[in-house]
Amino acid sequence: MSANPVFAGLPTTIFTTMSALANKHQAVNLGQGFPDRDGPESMRAAAAKVLMEGPNQYPPMRGMPQLRQAIAAHALRLHGLTYDAESEVLVTTGATEALTDTLFAFLSPGDEIVLIEPAFDVYRPLALAAGAVVKSLTLSPPHWRLTPEALKAAITPRTRVVLLNNPNNPVGRVFTPEELNDLADAVRASNAVVIADEVYEHLTFDDRKHICFSSLPGMRERTVRIGSAGKIFSLTGWRVGWVMGPKALMDVVTNVHQFVTFATPPAQQLGVAHGLTHEMEFPLRLCRELQDNRDFLAEGLSRLGFDVLPAQGTYFLTAGIGKLGADKDRAFCERMVVEGGVAAIPLSPFFSGGTPDIYVRFAFCKQRAVLEEALARLKAYFNQG
Repeated sequence: MSANPVFAGLPTTIFTTMSALANKHQAVNLGQGFPDRDGPESMRAAAAKVLMEGPNQYPPMRGMPQLRQAIAAHALRLHGLTYDAESEVLVTTGATEALTDTLFAFLSPGDEIVLIEPAFDVYRPLALAAGAVVKSLTLSPPHWRLTPEALKAAITPRTRVVLLNNPNNPVGRVFTPEELNDLADAVRASNAVVIADEVYEHLTFDDRKHICFSSLPGMRERTVRIGSAGKIFSLTGWRVGWVMGPKALMDVVTNVHQFVTFATPPAQQLGVAHGLTHEMEFPLRLCRELQDNRDFLAEGLSRLGFDVLPAQGTYFLTAGIGKLGADKDRAFCERMVVEGGVAAIPLSPFFSGGTPDIYVRFAFCKQRAVLEEALARLKAYFNQG
């Protein structure tokens, strides 16, 4: 029997591995990034009403009109971006489907894609499955900055796609206007389409403003941007995402979508439409709560000897482990689960080269009592050492 070598050779994701280990040892799980409280009750009530009263049959392939209109209105209100809800907005079954649709839409065998590392682990296998040649632009700790020199070296006339994740998962970096303009300059000198994974657009800290890449001069016509209701409203299990972009690009993305999932359940779609229209105070409150959690966890980890790096957005805090022993990041995380009762994620799987391997990632999108318990366990664990 034959199988696609990209997927046949993949190990179980580090998220699944560490969560399973956490469950086995009853550890506090600060590894996988999902909130432990559900989003707005009014959204859940709106979705439940649709579930009971209908419609419950196939929705329009591009998405329910109410949701597409709400997504377009959200982009205009927050970012000044104008998209036609009928032809330039597509609802997907989560941001992972949005990534699948866009990568398969714009990549053919032999095409070159630039990934900015550390990179979310979904990107590379999907690009390889499309037959692409993957080129890495690797950022360096502790500041993870994009530089004009690195961009010019990575993005060339051969580049077909650049995948930008801003704010960045796993390290919580929010790219500055200068960095984004440098990236736009490099893109203008190439033939590239930009896939802007902006699912954490509402989760930026310390009064930083998220800048949509599509809003930069000349970038709207060559950029598709991905959003996620799960990240905005802490409803990750609903699996509602979207893609927005110019019609010429979105027509191709939509052609892929119709053969991937075709459509997303209508109840969740209409619940999200309600949220984008009536519950936009929720992400503001969530962002303030997460910033407080970040500061609390960062202070506690620093006291224990972790070298905590800045976290400017997302759910995630990166910390160096060099002062805490000789283990590489994966072995460190495995030992910390088994012996310390706390799960984190090693950072090395987010780099194609497997290094640096002296950093770990903690998720702070948890209730304060959970973070307190995690720090208490870590204090007991490292004091034993």
